[in-house]
Amino acid sequence: MSTLTTAPLAPLLDDLFAQSQANSPNWSDFPREELNRLMHSKTEYRDLYERMKDLWLPVSRETAQLLYMLARSTRAKTIVEFGTSFGISTLHMAAALRDNGGGRLITTEFEPAKVARAREHLKAGGVIDLVEIREGDALTTLRTGLPDAIDLVLLDGAKALYPDVLALLESRLRPGALVVADNADYSPEYLERVRAPASGYMSVPFAEDVELSMRLG
Repeated sequence: MSTLTTAPLAPLLDDLFAQSQANSPNWSDFPREELNRLMHSKTEYRDLYERMKDLWLPVSRETAQLLYMLARSTRAKTIVEFGTSFGISTLHMAAALRDNGGGRLITTEFEPAKVARAREHLKAGGVIDLVEIREGDALTTLRTGLPDAIDLVLLDGAKALYPDVLALLESRLRPGALVVADNADYSPEYLERVRAPASGYMSVPFAEDVELSMRLG
């Protein structure tokens, strides 16, 4: 038994995943060229995400379970998340912290409505005491006040910002720390960074859309 598989969290997650399926983006509404430009832009990404502020953009259930497993198996105590959305991935990682005996999860989101909803879900799941939600642009919210050593990072916000967010966190990553980047194929600059032989990372693609990297030292 674990926090993830028992009440109140397990039934809450079932409900949230069902809501996410009913309110997922219809990517055909976006012209392909426009979507490609916005996903790769470091200056226009807010336009894309503001247009989707009422839509659910969670990791898959399999990726969410992977996050729990990685945090549990490494006995993570400090986690940083870029891109809270409605808090599904946050709930999984906070559950792992609870089952690890406690810890701190810093997550950041620039849409105020999503921050409010995520906070409600974290309260309902009984893990709000483990989570600090920072509202605003991650390039500002993650610039200060970070733990001395970070065990696990999830990158799941604006894809073009992955290299910049990693740069903010990199000096705090402990040797062996894991970085999970969802939809990393939208950030070729990030993939080039973590896959380079002298990057200081060991990095492999996982499933179809996740890059899993380990900090070597």
